[in-house]
Amino acid sequence: MSTTTNANHTQLSRRDLLRGGIAGAAGLMLGDRARAAAPTPAPAAAAAAASKAAKAKSVIQVFLWGGMSHTDTWDPKPDAGYDFTGDFKDTIPTNVGGIRLGALFPMLAKQADKFSIVRSMTHGNNGHETAAYLMQTGHMPGGRLAYPCIGAIFALLKGYNQGYKGLIPPYVVLTQPQGRFSEAGFLGPKYKPFATGGDPNAVRFEVEGVVARGISDARQNARREFLASMNTMRGAMGDNPTIAGAKDAEEQAYSLILGKGKEVFDLSKEDAKLRDRYGRHTFGQDCLAARRLVEAGVPYVTINYPGGWDTHSNHFTTMRRQCPQLDQGLATLLEDLYDRGLLSSTVVWCCGEFGRTPKVDWQPPWNGGRNHFGSVFSVLVAGGGFKGGRTVGASTDKGETVQDRPVYPIDMLGTIYDLAGIDSNAKLPHPEGLPALVLDASEKGAKVAGRLTELI
Repeated sequence: MSTTTNANHTQLSRRDLLRGGIAGAAGLMLGDRARAAAPTPAPAAAAAAASKAAKAKSVIQVFLWGGMSHTDTWDPKPDAGYDFTGDFKDTIPTNVGGIRLGALFPMLAKQADKFSIVRSMTHGNNGHETAAYLMQTGHMPGGRLAYPCIGAIFALLKGYNQGYKGLIPPYVVLTQPQGRFSEAGFLGPKYKPFATGGDPNAVRFEVEGVVARGISDARQNARREFLASMNTMRGAMGDNPTIAGAKDAEEQAYSLILGKGKEVFDLSKEDAKLRDRYGRHTFGQDCLAARRLVEAGVPYVTINYPGGWDTHSNHFTTMRRQCPQLDQGLATLLEDLYDRGLLSSTVVWCCGEFGRTPKVDWQPPWNGGRNHFGSVFSVLVAGGGFKGGRTVGASTDKGETVQDRPVYPIDMLGTIYDLAGIDSNAKLPHPEGLPALVLDASEKGAKVAGRLTELI
């Protein structure tokens, strides 16, 4: 029997798992996680931090990959002139005096008391991969180590190291992994997100390895019984720790495939009127699925916006299509979480890896597009201890640079970690024993302005 070994534990290979009776992709997905004989010991600092009274139990990250324009949305500059505003000069008031949004966000405008906007986010990096890495890890790109993203950190320090027993893995992505970098970094595959695949707006949300096309629950149960009858090795070696770990993984896999875990992804159980409120489009139903995952106790959920926001060309056409969907899904998510008493314990943060250039590029081949822009952009934050109805920082009159209170990725992520009771100075378990912290302000090139104390 072949095995693979990492710094923390010995695992069965995927072929062995299939031979041992774990059914389909869900078994494989859970195998890397659930088969560990014991969770990785938490560093003392992280364990101490986790013992604090954390305000946030879960996080929903809405990642607008590709980069959404800040001046067309949450930091409008109506007086900047046509070369900057293009077709989007109009703004609207919100239910909080003094805060205005772009006109494409009427539903969020009614929920402004529930969220705040950081209008001075900055890192100066204009590359998709490097900017995404910086925004989701808080570490400078190009260093010696490939750090895990914030979701993987939650899977480690709010998931497995805290004895997480949820039926769903502790880090879930709706629906496709972002692909800009390896989310788990040096922590390894155990901490990669479970990417659902499928489309929650379809008649049947076919979650990868959970809801199988053309296979009924009865047929899946029959397969399980048949595999169990063939698995003579388990009977002969049932006391072996590796075999016992595989059995535990199988049970968790079947709980996901056939039990309550599967029900979490069944959006048909929701009231049709509520589904309509979220929007009968992929992003709206992503938001509804994220709420159900938080209710199930999943610590970290990422929604990778379907289609992205990389609007070098056809910018205004794309914005007219996507902004109303973002507005509807995100506003309803905040309202729904609030109505269910979940917003106070759930951080929601929404941004891309950077923004888009404030000045419109009218030249061919862009013909009215906006390009990559890491100098200043906006982040929406809500819940989990974040105050609502506020703005932090400011950009200049045309949105080209930070005018007041720069906020860097390490500040944003550090604040979220604080709210979740995670010690950002905790040491991470590097497989080769190299020194690595959750966040490290001493890194070459790192910039720190400080936590978002204005919002907590």
